[in-house]
Amino acid sequence: MSPNAVRPVALVTGPTSGLGEGFARKLAARGYDLVLVARDQQRLDALAADLENQYGVGAEVVVADLGTDEGRAAVCRRLDQGVEFLVNNAGFGITGEFWTVDPAVLQNQLDVNVTAVMQLTRAALPSMVAAANGRIVNVASVAGLVAGRGSTYSASKAYVISFTEGLAGGVEGTGVRMQALCPGFVRTEFHERAGIEMSSIPSAMWLNVDQVVTTSLDDLEKGKVISIPGIQYKVITSASRVIPKSAVRKINTLVGRGRGRT
Repeated sequence: MSPNAVRPVALVTGPTSGLGEGFARKLAARGYDLVLVARDQQRLDALAADLENQYGVGAEVVVADLGTDEGRAAVCRRLDQGVEFLVNNAGFGITGEFWTVDPAVLQNQLDVNVTAVMQLTRAALPSMVAAANGRIVNVASVAGLVAGRGSTYSASKAYVISFTEGLAGGVEGTGVRMQALCPGFVRTEFHERAGIEMSSIPSAMWLNVDQVVTTSLDDLEKGKVISIPGIQYKVITSASRVIPKSAVRKINTLVGRGRGRT
C-alpha cells in the first residue's frame, strides 16, 4: 500500500484477549487500521502499540463500558464517522443459577450481549450501505443454536443470531455482508472470567482462537450468514434440529455444563 493510500478501518469490541484479539490481529495483518474498544485502558494501549509495531497499521483506542448508555454512545459516535468492518465481540456469561444472580448483573449482561450489538450495528450500517461496502461479524455462540446451555446467555446469543439473519436479508444487494459467528468452547479467558468450571469438557470439544477467526473470515467472504467453526459443532447443531429438544437439554446438562450457568 502506498504511503498516501487510506487503509480500511475495523472496529473490534472486547479485543484485549481471546477472539477479539484474534480478530484484531488477523484484520491488522490484512491491512486494516483498528479501533479497539474495551474497558481496560492499560491492556488496550499495550495491544494498540503491539499492532502498530508488528503490522505497521494505525490503532485507535476507545475506552468504554458497553454495559452503560455512555459507553455505547461513545462507540456509536466513532462508528458514525464510518468504518468498513465491525466485530461485535464483547460479551460475557455468568456462573450460578438464574434465580440466584443479582438482577443488576443480569441486566448488565443483557446490555452488553444484546443492546450493544444492536446499537453498534445500527450506528455502523448507514455509512456502509452508502459506500456499498461493509462487513459486520456478530459473535454469537453454539449456545444460541442448541437448547439447554444456560439461560440468559443462550437467550442473548439466540437474539444475536436471529437479529443477524434478519439483517442479512435486509442488506442483501447493498454491498454489506453480515455474519453471526457461532463457536463452541474456545480456549480463551471467557470461562475463567465467568467463574465456570470447565474441566469436564472433553478435549475434542475445544477450539483455538485462530481456527475460529479464520473460519469466520473465510465464511464471510463466501457469504455464509451463520458460521459454525469445527466439524464437531457442525454435527451437533445439525443433530439438534432433528433430536427432540428434551433430549438435547439432558445431553447438555450432562456434558455441556447446562446447569450452573446463566
